[in-house]
Amino acid sequence: MQTQPVIDTTAVRDAYRRWAPIYDLTFGRVAETGRKHAVDVINNRQGSVLEVGVGTGLSLESYGSHLEITGIDLSTDMLNKAQTRVEEQSLDNVVSLHEMDAGELEFGDASFDTVVAMYVLTTVPHPERVMAELERVCKPDGEVILVNHFSQDSGFKGWAEQRMAPLARELGWRPVFPVERVMGFGDLRLAERRALKPFGLFTMLRFVKQPDLAEARVGSEADASSPSLRPAAAEALYRDGEANGAA
Repeated sequence: MQTQPVIDTTAVRDAYRRWAPIYDLTFGRVAETGRKHAVDVINNRQGSVLEVGVGTGLSLESYGSHLEITGIDLSTDMLNKAQTRVEEQSLDNVVSLHEMDAGELEFGDASFDTVVAMYVLTTVPHPERVMAELERVCKPDGEVILVNHFSQDSGFKGWAEQRMAPLARELGWRPVFPVERVMGFGDLRLAERRALKPFGLFTMLRFVKQPDLAEARVGSEADASSPSLRPAAAEALYRDGEANGAA
């Protein structure tokens, strides 16, 4: 299997500095359906929302006015566009935008009713660390929603992903990214999995945070077939895999 370069923070910032001027007209359009679906789900909820990887703010105008939106992103260039969008469209329900590392969120535990990360997990240096942070800042009985590309092991799509894997650093995202990397974190229970247009390229995963889930897992045969790597173990496994070309 081909070696998959490790993405670091510098590579991410550099990639999205290049993408920022054209993002809305390129990937922004490709990802529109998935983004709209996730926001429609969130608009049926109440309270506070954290959007991790808010980018240029393409989703911000679509959130219901009853929600309080906080956004973070690692890219200053993307955030500047998002802030301009907020000001030009008078989006009063967007309470704040922050430059922040998704793997080290500067919020307290259980701060948000809903946490959403759209097209983020393949772009960050440490996806398992980010998942642990999403779970941490989500309130009990809250939801963590992901929209992401998850790779396949076979078929033409799997073949193409493997061919693209060496370009991960230049692209700013990992073409090879198995769904197991986002499973089994803390108190998160997978409540919904949905393939999204176009062509099922992206998938929405909706997790519910259930504080008693970790205890319920102990000794449970029902969860024996579910991925349940703890964050530290999962990160170590896939870090080694990337370095050795086994991810």
